[in-house]
Amino acid sequence: MITLQDCQHRDAMDPLRSLRDLFHIPSGIIYLDGNSLGAMPKAAITRANAVVLQEWGNGLVRSWNSAGWFDLPQRLGNQIAPLIGAGADQVVVTDSTSINLYKVLSAALAIAAQDAPQRRVVLSERSNFPTDLYIAEGLCQEHGYTLQLVESQDILQALNTKVAVLLLTHVNYRTGAMHDMPGLTAAAHQAGALTVWDLAHSAGAVPIDLCASRADYAIGCGYKYLNGGPGAPAFVWVDPQHAERFRQPLSGWWGHAAPFAFTPDYQPAAGIQRYLCGTQPIVSLSLLEIGLDAFAAAEPLGGMAALRTKSLALTDLFIELVEHRCAGFGLGLATPRAHSQRGSQVCLTRELTPGDSGAFAIMQALIARGVIGDYRAGDKRTLHDILRFGFTPLYLGYEEVWNAVEHLRLVLSTEEWKKPEFAPRNAVT
Repeated sequence: MITLQDCQHRDAMDPLRSLRDLFHIPSGIIYLDGNSLGAMPKAAITRANAVVLQEWGNGLVRSWNSAGWFDLPQRLGNQIAPLIGAGADQVVVTDSTSINLYKVLSAALAIAAQDAPQRRVVLSERSNFPTDLYIAEGLCQEHGYTLQLVESQDILQALNTKVAVLLLTHVNYRTGAMHDMPGLTAAAHQAGALTVWDLAHSAGAVPIDLCASRADYAIGCGYKYLNGGPGAPAFVWVDPQHAERFRQPLSGWWGHAAPFAFTPDYQPAAGIQRYLCGTQPIVSLSLLEIGLDAFAAAEPLGGMAALRTKSLALTDLFIELVEHRCAGFGLGLATPRAHSQRGSQVCLTRELTPGDSGAFAIMQALIARGVIGDYRAGDKRTLHDILRFGFTPLYLGYEEVWNAVEHLRLVLSTEEWKKPEFAPRNAVT
């Protein structure tokens, strides 16, 4: 049986322990929601002040050159590239995940229309992140394609001669299940389809190798495991063989080959830079740069491989403690046990009961105790709600996992969650 002392010993021996000092974690808080919004790096305050007071306040428009604002999308892209297995100058940071998905899926459909016009299906997982499905639905309607949604286990069988693009999120937001990127990409290519991968719930948490996987397109956000702050810009990667075949549809001036030539006609930039669009959000980009610096600090300590090892140890510990100490309270496990199929989150299920606020109220009671995770509503297919817990190895410790489970046990055993103050729902759950 694992004890509190065992967890404290693990913390003392943790080679990544010093990385926690890079982040501001409020006193009394156990933060298990980094898969939704990463914690704030301490250096972000200094950087924000420098950007606003010095670079903007004193440098004014000169800072596009003197402070290096103009090149930020490419510089940050090169910081992200090693985390996702991309090459130098193959990634840019720009816009939001949804907008970047619109760009790359549009480009993929343009290639499919040229190379295989008889293929008229975009295939995705039924439980894919909704915004991805909304963007895909809109593009399919616009271009005369069909969006086909299947269960995870049916993806391989659904890859046939009708499929133009396979669109998947690498780690499922509801369950924490991780797809086999190399295997599914190979299967899609064997079937004659292109692949688009959403890395929002995996970049910075699990090792990714886009180039080795021979993926075609990838996008991801900057505010989850990359700790770039609320609404931080997203990133986009395109296999170099596809990058210049088509210009992406949002042909704004920042993706022009010579934006300050101010020509009336659009001439797309070379390579990945054509996936830029409008003027960049410099303050947000600068804060994301601070979040990415944490991964540079992790590199001498083992980098992504060490972070992945700790992530799996943390999630293994959480699962074991919940199943031992919270048995008999109606919780199930939605997250795969196999390491090869698990991201960096653990999702617990609770059966839907008519008139029972259940999982939502349990999470609110935990948050009131300082254990911050989040909740995802169930549906008629799953018949259970989801309690989501994200594990960011940059700043989370083993003793915190022990304490989080103890709080969960107390919330359940005392039925604290049934207090009326935990039932009302805010706009963000």
